[in-house]
Amino acid sequence: MALTKIHTINLIANQIGFPKYHSSEIVETLVEIIQNTLESGDDFLISNFGKICVREKRQRRGRNPLPPVKIYC
Repeated sequence: MALTKIHTINLIANQIGFPKYHSSEIVETLVEIIQNTLESGDDFLISNFGKICVREKRQRRGRNPLPPVKIYC
């Protein structure tokens, strides 16, 4: 099961007792902090959890998933 924003907001509201609008602000602020950190080129580290970083990948050659169609006139 994926942990969505709504699910996270509900967990914070239920476990800590904050109203949902405060929980929503907390989650949105955290997402903004992570996004701004990654956009600036830095890594985001949560101790005892993990590290989020942006990696550069080389370009891949695209392909056409459909075989060519012959048209007869």
